[in-house]
Amino acid sequence: MKNYRLFCLIILNVFYGYSQESKVKSGDKKYDGYAYIDAIKTYERVADKGYKSEDLFKKLGNSYYFNSDFEGAAKWYAELFAVNTSPEAEYYYRYAQSLKSTGQTDKAAKIMNEFSFKYKNDSRAKLYKEDVNYMDEIKANSGRYKIEDAGINSKYSDYGSFVYNNKIYFASARDTGNFSQRKHKWTGEYFTNIYNADLDVQSGTASKVNKIRSEINTRFHESSPVFTKDGKTVYFTRNNFINGKKGKDAAKITLVKIYKASLENGKWTNVTALPFTSDNYSTGHPALSPDEKTLYFASDMPGTIGQSDIYKTSINNDGSFGTPQNLGTSINTEGKETFPYVTTENEIYFASDGYPGLGGLDVFVGQIEDNGSISGIQNLGGDVNSPKDDFAYIIDPVSRQGYFSSNKDGGQGSDDIYKFLETRRLKCLQELYGVITDSENGAVLAGTKVTLYENQKIKNSTVSNTAGEYSFAVECGKTYSVRAEKPDYATKEVGVTIGRTTGKTSLPIALDKSICKVAVGDDLGKCFGIKMIYFDLDKSNIRTEAALDLEKILDVLNQHPNMKLDIRSHTDSRASHQYNQALSDRRAKSTIDWLIKNGVSKNRLTGKGYGETQLVNQCSDGVECTEDEHQMNRRSEFIITGL
Repeated sequence: MKNYRLFCLIILNVFYGYSQESKVKSGDKKYDGYAYIDAIKTYERVADKGYKSEDLFKKLGNSYYFNSDFEGAAKWYAELFAVNTSPEAEYYYRYAQSLKSTGQTDKAAKIMNEFSFKYKNDSRAKLYKEDVNYMDEIKANSGRYKIEDAGINSKYSDYGSFVYNNKIYFASARDTGNFSQRKHKWTGEYFTNIYNADLDVQSGTASKVNKIRSEINTRFHESSPVFTKDGKTVYFTRNNFINGKKGKDAAKITLVKIYKASLENGKWTNVTALPFTSDNYSTGHPALSPDEKTLYFASDMPGTIGQSDIYKTSINNDGSFGTPQNLGTSINTEGKETFPYVTTENEIYFASDGYPGLGGLDVFVGQIEDNGSISGIQNLGGDVNSPKDDFAYIIDPVSRQGYFSSNKDGGQGSDDIYKFLETRRLKCLQELYGVITDSENGAVLAGTKVTLYENQKIKNSTVSNTAGEYSFAVECGKTYSVRAEKPDYATKEVGVTIGRTTGKTSLPIALDKSICKVAVGDDLGKCFGIKMIYFDLDKSNIRTEAALDLEKILDVLNQHPNMKLDIRSHTDSRASHQYNQALSDRRAKSTIDWLIKNGVSKNRLTGKGYGETQLVNQCSDGVECTEDEHQMNRRSEFIITGL
């Protein structure tokens, strides 16, 4: 690559070079004949008594995490890791996030390192370790353009285009004047000036090239013009030169600045440097936001992360400017980020050598979020990008036509301008859809709040319709989390990876009730999924696993002192009728004795064994059944007889 386009990089030795981011509603809910039981609170009281269960700690950690109580989440996820040192990937990530949110950064880093080691294919782990297979992305993003010479190139450097009022404006090192043909002594090419050419709107074909005859062009370098919609103001890049005088930094080097000019009586006048520019650092390559309230640009001013960063500044109603803001590490790297361009779709295109690419400067695109950070940065692929420098990309988001500059092989000069038609959008979109249902009875749950997350950031939110349905527009190949929330149900979050081709992805979500509504005659055990109280084979003494479930029943009885229970024990049919009857009697009695021993009044409890007399299926003596079918008959029931 010739150094011409680096005139500012050489002169300014930086960026111009290459011209180139519930509370559970508590309290008693009382209705006639019903008691409402908050299962999560019961789980916590049980856990506080010292009972340990992986499922218990997951539910407790999630209940706090989903409500952004990261201190509570970190506490219970720590307990989870104590009983299972290798849980699912999501719990590593949530635990690390919770630790970071509570200031435990070293411990969070340790968990993330374990996470990235154990779950190497998780996209978050790849980002954490900066181990993205970027060549696959570049390959996937290629083949989307029809690219041609723009028809305005010379044997010299031509770059940095902008389209306004059916004309294309650009910088060129050609010199069409008969006099004062000044060459840059370091490059052997003429200093760049701003030129334009008429455009055929539909084809993008340019006609004869004209040099701008105004105060904008001087005997030094000008480039990167951008016009306001009314055509009355132009911002552009120029060497630090005005009113016949060059500005220099402490090392006697002339850097570059962004200048502004006004159109008066058909002539460009009032050329002034923007107030945040300086003799001691460079600013250049301006770009306007669609509403023209923000100016984006590149600079190596103090506070820059790399060799040059992308900044923005507000343009106030009175024409003044705000304090420049670095766009931060969501876009800027230790390398060069330059030539920003912002569309009406809140996309920011830019050139960088700090992201994995094909070589030199590559063009990337990211999404500008509401908080100003940049997300979803992607390489545009191998059509626009090359092993050389590719930069100054602009696009009409409606027609998908645009221009970019490159010194790739096969051009006419050291830099050339190419026109393109984007034939396939970079964003491959899918519909993510599903139905929200009650996990117990399959009923559809209308009015459920459904939130779409990407990397723990909210992307979208909706409410399920009367059929329990929800849907989101999502990007292909990305991993999302979908969180469903509804009163009286436990919040649930489900991860999903979208396919890499346009289409639809189904994600149904079944919610468990978190607040059980029970009445006389209901089985309290169903509230906590207690199917049976476990005993050792042929025995009736309470095992540890059984005690954990009985603690849940005990907690509810303590919270509802008027509640009475009838404890019923059942067996399958595979022993004698007499044996099963006696065994179930003993087990029912042991269950009652345990509750009485732990403080429940005897007059609140009744119970008996029913042996095999109340089978719930056809598995009686002599009928061949599976183990699962026999299991349905081996059950414990806690029937509410009084409230």
